[in-house]
Amino acid sequence: MTDPLVEAARAVQQRAYAPYSRFRVGCAVEADDGRVFVGCNVENASYGLTICAERSAVCAAVAAGARALRRAVVVSDTDPPAAPCGACRQVLREFGRELSVLGVGPAGTTTWTMAELLPSAFGPEQLA
Repeated sequence: MTDPLVEAARAVQQRAYAPYSRFRVGCAVEADDGRVFVGCNVENASYGLTICAERSAVCAAVAAGARALRRAVVVSDTDPPAAPCGACRQVLREFGRELSVLGVGPAGTTTWTMAELLPSAFGPEQLA
């Protein structure tokens, strides 16, 4: 049985805009209510303006009213599968403290917890 979150991330990876790096990434996030949101990386000639797939998916979720995430799938063409960058880790953690992140590559998968990806994370509780 295939995971619908993996299939959604694979499908959106094909829509990535990556003319400079050719490193296409797709991400699907599952909200705590079961809704699924997708995002892909969108590069820019001014490289600092590039947005990663993970942040793109989180933005779609937030725009639709989601405020808590339980799973994320990140699809890339690398082995081992690419983990989210530091900025994406921080953004994912904001909306999913207990989030499970699955990295998918051509030859396999890797699963991480947010604690593994971002130990001693800064979060909203520090601002209270």
